Amino acid sequence: MSSRPMLTQREAAAACGVSRTTIRRRREAGDLPGAVQDPVRGWVIPVDDLLAAGLRLHAPSPPDEAPSPGAQEHPTGPVAQEQGAAALRAELERVRHEHALAVAEAEHGRLLAQAEAQHLREQLAARGEHIADLQRALKALMPAPERPVLAQPSVPGQAQPEGGSAGGLEGEQESGGGRRRWWRRM
Repeated sequence: MSSRPMLTQREAAAACGVSRTTIRRRREAGDLPGAVQDPVRGWVIPVDDLLAAGLRLHAPSPPDEAPSPGAQEHPTGPVAQEQGAAALRAELERVRHEHALAVAEAEHGRLLAQAEAQHLREQLAARGEHIADLQRALKALMPAPERPVLAQPSVPGQAQPEGGSAGGLEGEQESGGGRRRWWRRM
C-alpha cells in the first residue's frame, strides 16, 4: 500500500478537475483497480491509481469560454499558413453547407405555403358555392313579396269580381286569427 492518501470520489473529482461521473465511470471500467468501498466514506480511490489512469492532480479546469482568436500569438511559417488555410476551407465548407440547408428549408417552406394557399382558395370557392346554394334555397322558401292590386279597366260585358280584386288571392286579414292566407281560396 502506498503512503499517498485515499480520496473519495468527490475529492478525486475535485482534485483532478473532472466530474464525479467521470471518476465513477473510470472506476467501473477498471481504470482504478485499487478503489475500495469504505463503509463510512463510500468509494475511496488511491492517488496512485488516479495518476496511473492518466488523471492529473490539481489540474486546471478547462476554460469557460474559448479564448478570442486575437489573444493568441499566431505561429508563422508555411506549416502554420497551411493549417490556417485548411481551417478557413473547412469553415467555408461548413458555411456553404449551412447556407444550402437554409435555402432548401426556405424553398420547402415556400412550397408548403403555396400548397396551403391553394387549399384555402379551393375551400373558399367551395364555401362560396355552398353559401350561394343556401341563399337560393332560402329565396325559394320565402313568400313572394306583396304586389299592389291594380284595378283592371272595366270591360263592357264582364262582371267585376267582388271586392275589386283581380285575382282569387286573399290579401286581407281574417277577422278571427289575424293570419294572412297565401293560397287561392276556392
